[in-house]
Amino acid sequence: TNIGSILASVNPYKPIPGLYSVDAIELYRQHRLGELPPHIFATANECYCCLWKRHDSQCVLISGESGAGKTESTKLLLKFLSAMSQTSLGAPVCEKSTRVEEAILES
Repeated sequence: TNIGSILASVNPYKPIPGLYSVDAIELYRQHRLGELPPHIFATANECYCCLWKRHDSQCVLISGESGAGKTESTKLLLKFLSAMSQTSLGAPVCEKSTRVEEAILES
């Protein structure tokens, strides 16, 4: 659920088909926070918009207990931001990632 610009999420401990797909990235990049159901991509999009449109520095705090999904959430956030940066350069979201993106996501 969204609590303002805070996203409270639960690790389902199993994959949910399509939840973090390229189509989901495309959907959430076209909408503002609160227009669609709560999602980590909505939070990432809000950060991206604030960073580039308002020139405001951004920070994302991901917290939780061991096994809560902090590392996976970070990877998803970086996946979205990477896709957005590729799109801003005119590349389609579905285009293969760059070596730099892969290195960041693997870290």
